[in-house]
Amino acid sequence: MEDFIQVHQLEGLEPGRTYAYRVIVDGKPNPDDQGLEPWTLTAAPEQAARFRLAFGSCARRARYPVQPIWRAVETARPDLFVWAGDAVYADSLDPEILAEEYRRQRDLPEIRRFMATTPQFCIWDDHDYGLNDQDRRHPGKVAALETFARYWPNPSAGLPGTAGAFFRWSQGGVDFFFLDVRYHRDPNMGPNVAGKTMLGEQQRDWLMAGLSASRAPFKVLISGSGWNDGKAEGADSWSSFTHERDAIFEHIMAERIPGVLLLSGDTHFGEMNCLPWSDRGGYDLYELVSSPLAQDTVDLYLTGRPVMRVRQAFSNDVNFGVVDFDLTLPDPTVRFELRDEAGQSVWPAVVVKASELRTGVSSWLDKLDATSKRRWADVAAGLGYYSSR
Repeated sequence: MEDFIQVHQLEGLEPGRTYAYRVIVDGKPNPDDQGLEPWTLTAAPEQAARFRLAFGSCARRARYPVQPIWRAVETARPDLFVWAGDAVYADSLDPEILAEEYRRQRDLPEIRRFMATTPQFCIWDDHDYGLNDQDRRHPGKVAALETFARYWPNPSAGLPGTAGAFFRWSQGGVDFFFLDVRYHRDPNMGPNVAGKTMLGEQQRDWLMAGLSASRAPFKVLISGSGWNDGKAEGADSWSSFTHERDAIFEHIMAERIPGVLLLSGDTHFGEMNCLPWSDRGGYDLYELVSSPLAQDTVDLYLTGRPVMRVRQAFSNDVNFGVVDFDLTLPDPTVRFELRDEAGQSVWPAVVVKASELRTGVSSWLDKLDATSKRRWADVAAGLGYYSSR
């Protein structure tokens, strides 16, 4: 069953050029598109460029059948949108139910024009994988991957002989690594010791080799599970897989691989964090977390473990991330921003230069806003604890 899905490959497009198009059904314009055309698409630039990425996670249509945030995302005019996990909430072993959730999500009036005019990539997390907090033991994972690949024709999926949703994409001088944190994942509650894996050996080797080979000023690692240590050990995040996570970071530092950035979702509140590996002889790793797009917000960070917050956690509204890359500068920059349902920035943007993401450079202290600086002053005075680990 292919759900009447068609994938068309367009050849001969010029990088960076915008094209108008329309959908023809039985020789006539698609009646469902009436009043919405013309559709447009812009081919990705190959050379170093300025471009905008928007991303988000956690869009639960059953609870939020109206999702006005998509108007704000569309107004931001991103060149690329990334679904960073939980694009749908299927929570079922039945692949038909999973497929129906994809169909319902794409039938939302608020999202149709945006999806037809903005390139979209997706990596899954637990709810579009099939079941809450599920791992490699998920009995429906093969069917779930088939359904995911049918509705999300990403550039590739997995490796020969290694199933999964992970893939790599390059655009405008930036390399993106989309990580599958479900298909090969060990149980969260297993002992957090060497050998425990979220990615599986083949995917981890693929990632490390790709990072070593990359010559892009920025390399973005996209994970549905949060990179920071805010959740307790045994919870559904990288905090339960710190041996593998730190092995990846140690590889980055040992190989002197510059420019690594972190994006994630899942938390149901927005974050801008730093994992200060300059303390370990490396450089600071910045993580922007966007969640949710259309789901309940929570303030679990109030009882979570300490995290180096460059900006204070945001749970007042649904949100999406905006990441602006400028590779045309002598010292390329990336600008991180979090926006609410109205499209307004929730705190001052964070700008990071490529030269700050190099071994031996410490930059996090200069990135703190006034609130975070006050917290750090309390720590320096011995009045509190403020660390990423």
